[in-house]
Order: sequence, then structure tokens, then C-alpha cells
Amino acid sequence: MTFQTAIRTCLSKYATFSGRASRPEYWYFVLFLFLGGLVLGTVDAVIFGGSEGDGPLSSLFSMATLIPVLAAGWRRMHDTGRSGLYLLYPILVWVGIASFMGFVGATGPLLAGDFATAFSGVVGIILALSILIAVFSPLIVIWWLTRPTQPGPNTYGPNPNEVHA
Repeated sequence: MTFQTAIRTCLSKYATFSGRASRPEYWYFVLFLFLGGLVLGTVDAVIFGGSEGDGPLSSLFSMATLIPVLAAGWRRMHDTGRSGLYLLYPILVWVGIASFMGFVGATGPLLAGDFATAFSGVVGIILALSILIAVFSPLIVIWWLTRPTQPGPNTYGPNPNEVHA
């Protein structure tokens, strides 16, 4: 799959969360998003001033491509034999940490800057380990996204490398 084909495929499947996406399809699209954000951020900085990446053009580009990048990532997870929900793993970890902090009453001391109280005892150990997992969870998701295509058809559809149009 070429760079242009990957972009066309991901944009034509704008909100398609079913099926599978090959590694080149996903990673070329991520490269397109990175380059597009970089170029539009620079244009924003030149035209509107301010720092690069916080102008209206790059913001509109990011909003317009949010659903396609989520859909492509979801399909990429399917291609490795995993549920698309694995893409949301880091978010789910942080929601779990925030819920636990609220449940044990650690939110108040943290907001007050009293880290010693928030991270004391067993609760502190659990919070520290949870935050360590949360820091590494995006790396785990990237690892999953880089895994090879699962050979043959799987639960999510035929292998995109074996499908002939």
C-alpha cells in the first residue's frame, strides 16, 4: 500500500470501525496526520502568530481527522486479533485511577498539594503502581499497533494483505 492509497483508504472509511487495517495503511495515515499537523501548525504560526500548533488551521485539521484516526487504529487492532477497545486502554487506566482516588479520598489531598498524605500507606502504593502502569500503557498500545497482521481471516474479517479487489 502506498502513502496516497493509505490516506485515501482511511479517509474513505472515515467512521468505519469494522474490518481490518494493515500496518502500512495505519502508519502511513499517522505519518500524514503528523506531517499535516506540522505544516498547518507552521502556517498558523506564520499567519496568526503565537506558538506552532495552536492555531485555527491545525486545530480544524485535528478535529476533522480525529474520527478517522480512531477508526484506523480500531481496525488496526482488529488486524492484530485484538478488540478495538484496546486502543482506549490508556484512557481507561486513567479513568480507573481517578475513580480509585475519588473512592479512597485521595483527590482532596492531591488537589491541595499534600502528596505525602495522598501517597501514604497501601493506598499510596496502589496509586504509585497504577500511575506507573498509566505511564507505560501508551507504549503498550503502540506495541500492539506495530504487531504483524494476523494471518488468514480472523473474527474481524479477512486479512487485508490477502484480499484481492
